Amino acid sequence: MKDDLRYTPSDCFETFPFPQGYETDAALEAIGQAYHDHRAALMIAADEGMTKTYNRFHKSDERGEPIRRLRELHDEMDRAVLRAYGWDDLAEELRPEFLTEETEDDHTYQNRYFWPAEQRDRVLARLLALNAERHAEEVAAGRAPERAARRSAEEADEAQDALDLS
Repeated sequence: MKDDLRYTPSDCFETFPFPQGYETDAALEAIGQAYHDHRAALMIAADEGMTKTYNRFHKSDERGEPIRRLRELHDEMDRAVLRAYGWDDLAEELRPEFLTEETEDDHTYQNRYFWPAEQRDRVLARLLALNAERHAEEVAAGRAPERAARRSAEEADEAQDALDLS
């Protein structure tokens, strides 16, 4: 049996601390639609799929206007999400960079256009704190157990098999 990490959407999305009111947030809707439309047009014009498009997105020497604009829209979308959480300070401060082997220790992010580790850590720390805060509110209101019941290995395997992500 493999020892890989497993992604179980139900576990992840049930407890993820989405911004309050994100379903009806006009700013999120507008930037999401602008990003989607631009990316779709770019992919059609270049006759390429997602993988090639995002490989170009992450290449620091790719300076064509369509990819440059996609990066701008991606940054705008990130900032809109941060603002939806009420984290205007992060929305103003955080900016993606071209990460290299010299600037990034985590190989997952090397040669990518993304936030540096310190910036990612700040966002993740706030998400973790928000998740804990919301859980405490649910426990106090009697809507959640103090500690989530752990799935048995068999239940986790069944969920994995249902998604066929092996």
